[in-house]
Amino acid sequence: MIPWLFYFYSMQLETERLILRDIIEEDIDVIHQLLVLPETDQYNTLGIPQHRVVTAKWVEQYIQQQDQEPRKIYTFSIIGKQSGFMGLIALTFGDVVLKRAETWYKIHKHFWGYGYATEAVQGILDFGFNRLNLHRIEANCATGNTASIRVLEKAGFTQEGKRRKALPIRGEWYDCYDFGILSSEFQPY
Repeated sequence: MIPWLFYFYSMQLETERLILRDIIEEDIDVIHQLLVLPETDQYNTLGIPQHRVVTAKWVEQYIQQQDQEPRKIYTFSIIGKQSGFMGLIALTFGDVVLKRAETWYKIHKHFWGYGYATEAVQGILDFGFNRLNLHRIEANCATGNTASIRVLEKAGFTQEGKRRKALPIRGEWYDCYDFGILSSEFQPY
């Protein structure tokens, strides 16, 4: 086992207003409601699931990933302490030797503009850097996704580059920005 990768059962992280916890089967309906929103799909490379069955298969994969040893993918439900399910966030390991991972997130439109996405990203950064001992965490987003760009910048990421026609969204190719943050740059919230 790689020493800096830990194996966790029923993983749960906590921030001031949020709980980030392993996805459970009971999350299927709220995840499906999140994924079918056109606003959530605007920059989504997976597309809107046509049926709840498709979402259930994705959730099943997320749950199976929790049993990997060592665990390389952490996909969490974002739970507001006062409001319940708000979205999804993940940390996926890239290169184990380079101690690098990538994060992504989706927040329900009812919770946009309140700092929840930034808080969730900061929670995942704290987990990645302080518990998993990562060196670098990356993220990317479509160049037109100004809200996500602001979230990443507020969380401490640096825009490092732009890739042309790198994201397939609804049958078209979009440019994206690459972001990164190093463990030495992370400022806990």
